[in-house]
Amino acid sequence: MPKMLAGKCYCGAVHYEVTDAFRYAMNCHCSNCRRTTGSAFKPFAGIEREKLAVTQGRDKLMIYGDDKTNNTHCRQCGSLLFSVVRDGAFVHVAMGTLVDAPSIRPSRHIFVGSKAPWFTITDDLPQHDEFPS
Repeated sequence: MPKMLAGKCYCGAVHYEVTDAFRYAMNCHCSNCRRTTGSAFKPFAGIEREKLAVTQGRDKLMIYGDDKTNNTHCRQCGSLLFSVVRDGAFVHVAMGTLVDAPSIRPSRHIFVGSKAPWFTITDDLPQHDEFPS
């Protein structure tokens, strides 16, 4: 049985746990991910929604979007914790909020067609202009 990983926001008001059974992990360079993270890209890991549970601070969540597609932040510090995607079936966990190390690592860069012009990708991971098919 896979182990459980802990995650939390910057201020510690919101904690979550997620099964270490991610289906995929990527570095997204789209403008929306850059804006929500304030970074050049968002490393995320995707998993079925029911495998993630908010364990502390549910009342401190700020959800931008609806139940089927959203970005879930801590209302106090603004940390992006995860995004609900794929018609509500999956979450994309912002890997920077994980306290424990997952067994998966990002396997590719996506949306490099709109990446920040000031950032240079220096690794050998595959690059896709949009979402890979």
